Amino acid sequence: MVVLEQEAEDRKEMKREDTAEIPRTRRFAEKPRGHAARARRLTLTTPDLVLLSLLAERPMHGYQANLELERREIRDWAALSRPQVYYSLEKLAHAGLILAAETGELAGGPERSTFQTTAKGREALADALEQKDWTTQRERPPFLTWMALSWQARPGVFERQAERRREFLEKEIGREKEVLDSILKEVGHPYHEAVWMVSLVLEQFETERNWLKRVQREMKLRGPAKNPEYAEE
Repeated sequence: MVVLEQEAEDRKEMKREDTAEIPRTRRFAEKPRGHAARARRLTLTTPDLVLLSLLAERPMHGYQANLELERREIRDWAALSRPQVYYSLEKLAHAGLILAAETGELAGGPERSTFQTTAKGREALADALEQKDWTTQRERPPFLTWMALSWQARPGVFERQAERRREFLEKEIGREKEVLDSILKEVGHPYHEAVWMVSLVLEQFETERNWLKRVQREMKLRGPAKNPEYAEE
């Protein structure tokens, strides 16, 4: 019940965000001359870009796309829910960035539309990948926020939470190693974006684990700032 309610809320939120885009994409078919200019103004979200990339590999049903995204554990590196996949498919089809064709092939249910990225869609994806925001964003890990506030925690909480984080990191390191092995078997060589991605995540987890071990050794020495400074009015 909780999952269904959350998915319904996700769909409502996505419709609110893209309300202005849907009428605009519908007008593409009504006014062909303005199609290209308006398509350039269409805002593409992360789910949109992920689907454009996936469907550029080969045509897929929405159901198949969901299965493949789950197999690739997409949620480890992009926020993309099942409702978002179907909403993005409809949005991209209206914009002419993917092409839908009816097929008699069964994909976990009745006949479905098979989608493939169009030349216009590949161009839009390529344009999006040139944006500098991809390379100039800084992550805000929740654990660092917790650590900044941890001096207000009750006695013993810092130690327990640090150990929980270490246990989590150990599990994730093990899982990422398994994922990396499966990717290497699938692609057949180490020079692939999926290998590089998982290798980076693995090294980040290992670095944090080693850092956390040091923090656990030093936590008994923790003390308040000796020379605190505050902003003046």
